[in-house]
Amino acid sequence: MQNNTNKNMNVAFLGTYLPRECGLATFTHDLIQEIGTIGDFNPPRVIAVNNDSTYAYGKNVMMSFEQENKSEYARVAHELNRSDVDLLVIQHEFGIYGGECGEYVLELAKRLTIPFIVIFHTVLTSPSPAQLRIVSLLGEWSDRSVTMAQSTVADLRHVYGIPADKIRMHHHGVPRLSVESRDTLKSRYGYAGRQIVSTFGFLSPGKGIEYAIEAMSGVVSRHPDALYVVWGKTHPVVKQQVGEVYRRQLAEQVDRLGLNGHVRFVDKLLTQEEVVHSLVLSDIYMTPYLGREQAVSGTLAYGVGYGRVIVSTPYRYATEMLGDGRGLLADFRDAKSLETQLLDVLDHPDKKLQMERKTAELGRQMMWDQIAKEYAALVRDVVGSSYPVQGSVV
Repeated sequence: MQNNTNKNMNVAFLGTYLPRECGLATFTHDLIQEIGTIGDFNPPRVIAVNNDSTYAYGKNVMMSFEQENKSEYARVAHELNRSDVDLLVIQHEFGIYGGECGEYVLELAKRLTIPFIVIFHTVLTSPSPAQLRIVSLLGEWSDRSVTMAQSTVADLRHVYGIPADKIRMHHHGVPRLSVESRDTLKSRYGYAGRQIVSTFGFLSPGKGIEYAIEAMSGVVSRHPDALYVVWGKTHPVVKQQVGEVYRRQLAEQVDRLGLNGHVRFVDKLLTQEEVVHSLVLSDIYMTPYLGREQAVSGTLAYGVGYGRVIVSTPYRYATEMLGDGRGLLADFRDAKSLETQLLDVLDHPDKKLQMERKTAELGRQMMWDQIAKEYAALVRDVVGSSYPVQGSVV
């Protein structure tokens, strides 16, 4: 690696990237936008991993390659080792790299001679042998391993054998936008006078929306002004494989239950501003997900970031983030349990206000500008060089 004593730091990120429709791609985009404003860093660059589609990337993408082309992983490592990149950040998710459980990423990691850190977006408590091997080796070879939930720190140590001094926990970031009041946004979106329950993100069967819709039957009998808004288009992989089967099933369920005036689908890919608006105008944010193992949820992180009362099933990330009175947990696959928790919030406005305050207190620590400072400090620690102050250094 070159001696960078007299120049800004060059960091690159490996993973999916916009315009690919993927939560991890959005995560990378938001993080590098903030790091690029920190004075001793040059704008970060991206090595983008493609699936079957081709994408029109921006100028900050220095390389891209097909995830199933095994030989490309060695080539990318070679190019990085010869470049001016001081440190690589590997965004890890099993489904975005080629081979069994994404094992091809190891072909790249084992050849790196520059420092690298790994951000683990999924940490399983009971991994398959292949999954265990991948995470363990990435943890062994990396300079630091990052997780976004405190509950998974012990798993990285005890399940995957990563040394404690290598592990760091940094919250999932949330964009900081200045927005209008809840009532103003309700009026703008046509929801004035309604109590809004919402969910946003890519629509897929694992989201458990059918249980949330069923729960609304009991909610509206006590709160006829209640409206459940499901924001987001169908997940592109799901749509490619089976089309809009799940969305049609949900729409038929709404008809069957007579909830057409109380459930609304917004079938579009939301802009960042629309995501924040959808949260701020909500009285309750709901994640009725079906998978207990989910260690991180970007959508739930956004809900916490904007101080919403959250009703959720008790997957791992929700259990951690909604502790200390920041939300309410319902049983998996249990519409009646969801209904009970929704009514608890809507029936008790004072309790709702108290929960919003507690949630907002944690949410203030999760804004991307703050999280980017934490990552910048981590990079400086790993690279271990002294950089001059240029502009506004954190």
